[in-house]
Amino acid sequence: MKTHKYAVVGCGNIAQAYADTIKPYPQLQLVGAYDIHPQRTKDYCAKNGGKVYASLDEVLADPSVEIILNLTIQHAHVEVIRKSLLAGKHVHTEKPMALTYAEAADLVRLADEKGLRFSSSPIVYMGEAHQTAYKMIRSGALGKISVVFAEVNWGRIEVWHPNPAPFYQVGVLFDVAVYPLTVLTAFLGPIKRVHTHGSVLLPNRKLLNGQTFNLDYPDYVLAHIEFANGTLLRLTADFFVSGQNSDQKSGLEFHGDIGSLVLSSWHGFDSEVKFGLFDKLLEPVKLIKEPYKGCEWARALIDLTEAMDAGKPHRAQGAQAAHVVEVICAMNSSMRSDGAAVEVYSSFTLPEPMDWAK
Repeated sequence: MKTHKYAVVGCGNIAQAYADTIKPYPQLQLVGAYDIHPQRTKDYCAKNGGKVYASLDEVLADPSVEIILNLTIQHAHVEVIRKSLLAGKHVHTEKPMALTYAEAADLVRLADEKGLRFSSSPIVYMGEAHQTAYKMIRSGALGKISVVFAEVNWGRIEVWHPNPAPFYQVGVLFDVAVYPLTVLTAFLGPIKRVHTHGSVLLPNRKLLNGQTFNLDYPDYVLAHIEFANGTLLRLTADFFVSGQNSDQKSGLEFHGDIGSLVLSSWHGFDSEVKFGLFDKLLEPVKLIKEPYKGCEWARALIDLTEAMDAGKPHRAQGAQAAHVVEVICAMNSSMRSDGAAVEVYSSFTLPEPMDWAK
């Protein structure tokens, strides 16, 4: 088994979750980490091992680093990815890869020019529940899928996160709706058109320290989305409704002319899957294999390195992530135009099902 050496850039809230799921895989070796806050870097390396880098340039100058795991704040993604690719490093980045389609497409082009691997989260569609659902969809059990419902009720970030501003600045679409949009494009292919409305439901918010701040970007979004294959999607996303107060925190419903399939969550690999023929009760579906409990963040790097070793495409292709960026940018444009239709032009090759789900 070949060992792949990686460095972490960005030691914030999600970094430890990645570290915990990567540790069981000996083929992934942590070289070191860097964060703009030096104490974060020291704390991360003290707990997980690796070298404490003083700068991003120092990370990129280290010839032992093969892969950059980019876990920086959203607004820093483009700079970190571009510098990493220019330094000859493969990259896996947290979502979103960029906040404009032009930047996303440029990063994909740069990776291709350099002959480097570039993958992007979300990768939740690689989970056991998702792959079970995808296999049923591919089998034709639902018939022609005409409509999908997606729910993103993600609550109020300020009640648990000490610095919610970046989440609200990028908005609920880029921060959370990117998950179901990635799952659905992985299953159903490219999106061609969007109609979107947004509202600010709770403009006045309070931080954990008692300070207040105001929102000037919609915390509630309703979208009607058309896929190139004809499937329609109704997506609702908000930073208002708590998951504890809704039965539809993060569900996906696929409705075809023969039957319907429900995935209880687009996030958890161990989500419940149910299926029912038209006008019949939904029944639980046994998952293809024993699922990981929650989200195995390491699966992104495992898939990337296994594909590198096998000389085949990895699943979390930059082109699909860039397409989702274009979709979200189109949704934001539609919101600014009072719900007017906005076309989406990019495309991508669908990721292969997991080997154990074919």
